[in-house]
Amino acid sequence: MYKELKKIIDKSRRIVFFGGAGVSTESGVPDFRSENGLYSAMKTYNHSPEEMLSYSFFRSHTDTFFDYYKNSLIYADVKPNNAHLALAELEKQGRLSAVITQNIDGLHQMAGSNRVLELHGSVMRNYCMDCGELYDLSYIMDEKNCRDEKGQITKIPRCERCGGIVRPDVVLYEEALDHNVISDAVDAISGADTLIVGGTSLVVYPAAGLVNYFRGDNLVLINKSKTQYDGKADLVINDPIGTVLGACVLAEHAG
Repeated sequence: MYKELKKIIDKSRRIVFFGGAGVSTESGVPDFRSENGLYSAMKTYNHSPEEMLSYSFFRSHTDTFFDYYKNSLIYADVKPNNAHLALAELEKQGRLSAVITQNIDGLHQMAGSNRVLELHGSVMRNYCMDCGELYDLSYIMDEKNCRDEKGQITKIPRCERCGGIVRPDVVLYEEALDHNVISDAVDAISGADTLIVGGTSLVVYPAAGLVNYFRGDNLVLINKSKTQYDGKADLVINDPIGTVLGACVLAEHAG
């Protein structure tokens, strides 16, 4: 099966990769939607991850939102794995036209990918809700930037310009996806000759529906478990995405 994938990659000129949580879990980023993530959230906060990552919870329980967010979604020490590195290599070779990701960790860019469409935003970008000033991840993680009017330390980052709340540029539950990003993703998938879907069970909509825009030659699914699209795929590989792409792209390049 790896040989078959390598053949497909070698003859492709407009590959698009569409990835989910499984791409990042191999770098050590836990999936908050997993059973373990749900159990841990309920035990610590008595709320589900989906509830705490909703816009209404963010507005009504801002301090708890940031406590959960910083402890459960930020992993500053993680590094790109072979899947991220292989995709950056394919872009460098001129074979890959876009990476579309549901992840918010910035690992694709860290690996060297330039054309990355982030459906759910990125923890690397943050902005003041009042004046729009932009901040990086280190700013919101630094507790000296998280003080209330009395100077007491909280979990909520404040803008150094106007004192407004600085929020992550991520799409919360109850919020719409960015129309421009969706439009670019549809264009990329529609124009692809090969679509490789990896590390996602394709159940989160509307993102999962993007696969239906593919009109190219090869639909490849790489996921540890089965997906509803397996029957439509030209090739299905149920192995870890880093192992697969590492073997098909990086192994030959290492020499």
